[in-house]
Amino acid sequence: MVRELRHGLAGNLVSLLKNTPRPMISALVDLNGLNETKGLHPLLADLEAAGVRVLGPSADRSKLVQDVVRHAPDVVICLDPLPGDGLFKTTQAIADTAACPVIVFTNDAGVEHITRAAESGIHAYVVNGYGLNRLRPLIHMAQARFKRERTLQAQLADLTSRFEERKMVDRAKGILMHARQLSDGDAFQILRTASMHSNQRLGQVSQHIIHSARFADAVNRAGQLRMLSQRLIKLQLLHLAGASLQVQTLLADSVQRIDANITGLDKSLSKPSFGDLLGAVAKGWGELKAGLEAKGGPDARQLMALDSLAERLLSDAERLTNDLEHAGAAPPLHVLNVVARQRMLSQRYAKFALLSAMGAGGGVAARNKAGMLEARAAFDQALNYLNDIPLTSTGIRASLASGSAHWKTMLEATAGLGQSGAAVEQLAAASEGVLEVFELLTADYERSMQMLMG
Repeated sequence: MVRELRHGLAGNLVSLLKNTPRPMISALVDLNGLNETKGLHPLLADLEAAGVRVLGPSADRSKLVQDVVRHAPDVVICLDPLPGDGLFKTTQAIADTAACPVIVFTNDAGVEHITRAAESGIHAYVVNGYGLNRLRPLIHMAQARFKRERTLQAQLADLTSRFEERKMVDRAKGILMHARQLSDGDAFQILRTASMHSNQRLGQVSQHIIHSARFADAVNRAGQLRMLSQRLIKLQLLHLAGASLQVQTLLADSVQRIDANITGLDKSLSKPSFGDLLGAVAKGWGELKAGLEAKGGPDARQLMALDSLAERLLSDAERLTNDLEHAGAAPPLHVLNVVARQRMLSQRYAKFALLSAMGAGGGVAARNKAGMLEARAAFDQALNYLNDIPLTSTGIRASLASGSAHWKTMLEATAGLGQSGAAVEQLAAASEGVLEVFELLTADYERSMQMLMG
């Protein structure tokens, strides 16, 4: 009895499977305006007879891509005796937008169009008829070719991704090796450790390092522009005051550095994102540079006009630097920006101190005094911040102490300006000393592991 029950259940299951309708192949058909006969077009009737569910003929080829997106057919079938450019553009658009198998029935046996069909997302280009008994095999062939094409595309994409990841890993290793004086093996070990700790692929970690290094370099360069705008005026003032510092050499160096930094930023920054900001910097620098190159050098009156241009360059460079910091989206970039800004503040304070010593009265004197107080307060505040943050190492603390000593000497020299030439010499040396220390500190922060690894 049990055996009979089992036999009955098995028979019912086989019967059920035989009677269960298989899912039909769905097709979207483009007749290209050929459906002028009464009733169904022969192709539509043959498809229905072959067990293909026709989702409806597309009345307008210009809307075929939209119809494919809306209906998501298993296959698209186009009937076009003499196809033109419009057909191939449409099938390419389908491949780019909503890829699926595409069959074209045509009378055109031209080799050029056959070649173009293969390049335009067509998987079966059938010349001179199809035959009812061949419809389903042709559809299956198009589907098989489409599946194989998608597999090859996925394999190629994976291979390309792996190749690009390998390039990023090599580049990230190079950055670490240069920044931290590491061997190839040590740099790779750092990447692998970071990958495991962050649960990210090596390529993702490497891309982060490349991104951080690129924006750190850009912040440093833009920060140099704002510093140099103030240093140029300071050096001109020292020249007028008769300082023994090698002013002309330092002036030439400053001009070259601005040119080099603008060129470097122009090559590395995205034009759509930062082109307008960098363009403003370049324009302002062009006007300031022309004034600096005037024959005989500027006198005290002309120097005030140049200072106005330098202030505009400072403002434009500050805007660019801050935008780069925020676009980099890495917290250590803020620290780098603060360190780099100390360079500008030291030169700005020295500039206003020298301008005040020239003895101008009225609003100019008040402006110079306010500039000194503002630069001093900002420098002291940033110095306290840098001494307190966790990124500060023993070496960095020593450098900060050295910078603080030079800064204190600058402040002491300010009191004696206008009374003795020694004070001018002291201010000149101390301002360059502060600058040198914070140039080195900026480079240290830019190459630090906290900056590169985030």
